[in-house]
Amino acid sequence: MTAALRIFFFGGITSYRALFHWLTPWILIPTFIVEPIFQVLFFAFVGRDAGVGDDSFYLIGNAVQFAAIPCLFAMGNTIGNERYTQTLGLLLASPARRLPLFLGRALPVIINGFCVSLVVLVLGALVLRVHIPAEAWVPIVGVLVVTSFSCTGLGLATAALALRVRETAVLSNIIIGILIVFCGVNVPLSALPAWMSTISYVLPLTHGIEAARDLAGGASWSAVTGLVATEALIGVVYAALGMAMLFALEVESRRHASLELA
Repeated sequence: MTAALRIFFFGGITSYRALFHWLTPWILIPTFIVEPIFQVLFFAFVGRDAGVGDDSFYLIGNAVQFAAIPCLFAMGNTIGNERYTQTLGLLLASPARRLPLFLGRALPVIINGFCVSLVVLVLGALVLRVHIPAEAWVPIVGVLVVTSFSCTGLGLATAALALRVRETAVLSNIIIGILIVFCGVNVPLSALPAWMSTISYVLPLTHGIEAARDLAGGASWSAVTGLVATEALIGVVYAALGMAMLFALEVESRRHASLELA
């Protein structure tokens, strides 16, 4: 148990630092703070001209959505970078249990996604002068944590594909685009075609964004618990799928000696 916890916590933190190759976290500011704020401002001003939604609609949608950026890219690259540097074989040859090994790498990613969402939400509210009730902030923080977890679950599923493809950045970009279009980030779900809104309910972000908007609008925590629970369940399903894919593709790679092949 002690070894598993050490792999889970210290292995995950070490892998996260190696993933971004940073000696100081300040180099993460352009990607995780500056660019998200400008995206929020862009859609907020477009929304004002289009008359689709108010500033609060775009602020919350984009702030919650930005949890998916580190969650998808970081999880995909945790495996892709190991393969690129040819250390994945050594990692998989180790006697470490796979569950804490890979789930431990997800923990810093969840924290990263949550921090990005929260910072964007706070700074965006200040810049756009969006008022969010004081009593809504704590429940919204809970929603951000759950949404970051669900996005990381999806990221774990895409990370498994790094055992078979050269890199996952293109796939992560495609998935981010799908989430932005399908999950009601900048367009209300009611304005989407029926088949798109149906798909949105099995994707991360959708229920988290709806819950955060309801809370900002004055809803109580009890009124959104169903949405939050659904978001958490989606994350669990994708995480379980990702772990199953990792196990299956590892076995296949061993059988066909394809671990280092694109």
